[in-house]
Amino acid sequence: MSYVLRFSFLVLTISLMTLWLSVRIGIFFRKRRRSLEENEHEDFGMVMSAILTLLGLIIGFSFSMAITRYDQRKTLEEAEANAIGTEYVRADFLPAPNAAKVRGLLKDYLDQRILFYKTRDDQELAQIDAATAQLEAELWSDVQLPAAAQPTPPLTITATGMNDVLNSKGYTQAAWLNRIPTAAWCLMAAIAVCCNLLIGYGARRGGARATLLVVLPLVISISFTLIADIDSPRGGVVRVHAENLTSLSHSLHASNPDRP
Repeated sequence: MSYVLRFSFLVLTISLMTLWLSVRIGIFFRKRRRSLEENEHEDFGMVMSAILTLLGLIIGFSFSMAITRYDQRKTLEEAEANAIGTEYVRADFLPAPNAAKVRGLLKDYLDQRILFYKTRDDQELAQIDAATAQLEAELWSDVQLPAAAQPTPPLTITATGMNDVLNSKGYTQAAWLNRIPTAAWCLMAAIAVCCNLLIGYGARRGGARATLLVVLPLVISISFTLIADIDSPRGGVVRVHAENLTSLSHSLHASNPDRP
C-alpha cells in the first residue's frame, strides 16, 4: 500500500473508481428494496450526517498529520545544512592535513545528502546510502583520532560538531520514514466506502441527482490524493527540496574554490 501512496494520480484513480463503485452498489440495493418512508428518511439522514461528520474529522486529522510531518522534514533539512556548515568552519581547529581532508569529505557528503533529497529511484537511493555511510566513517575517523590524541576544547567542539552532522542525517531519515499509519488509511477508506454506499442507497431517482452523486466520491478522492501527496516524501508533487543544502554547497564551492 505504501508503494501506491507514492503516486498521486494512482491514488486519485483508485479512490475515485472505488468510491464511485460504492455509490453504484448502494443504488443497486436501493432498487431492489422499497422506497424509504418519511420517518425512515429522517433516521437515514441522521445516520448519514453522523458518518459524513466522522469521515470529515478523520480526513482533517490525517491532513494535519501529513502537514506536521512535511514541516518536520523541512525543518530537519535546514538543521542538516546548519550542522554541515558549522562543522566545515570548525574543521580549522584540526591539524592541517586532517582539516583539508575533512573539508573535502564534507563537500562530498553534502553532495550525497542533496542527492538523497532529489532521487526517486530505490536502487539509486541504496547507492547513495552506501556512499554516505562510507563518508561518515571517514569523517568520524579524521575527527576522532586527533581529538582523542589531543583532547583540547577546540578539538572536542569539532568532534561534537561532527556528531551533530551524523545525528542530523539520522533524524532526517527517521522523519522520512514517519508516515501516516496504514491503519489510518484503512479506516478512512472503510468509512468513505460506507458513506458512498449510503449516498447511493438514499439517492432518489432523476438524472440531475445521479450526476450530483459523482461529487462526493470526487471530493473525497481529491482529499485522499492531497494527503497522500504531502505525506509521501519521495513521491508526489509536494516535496521537500534541498534548498538550504544546495545553497550551502554553492557557498562552499564559491568561497573555497581551491580547497579540496
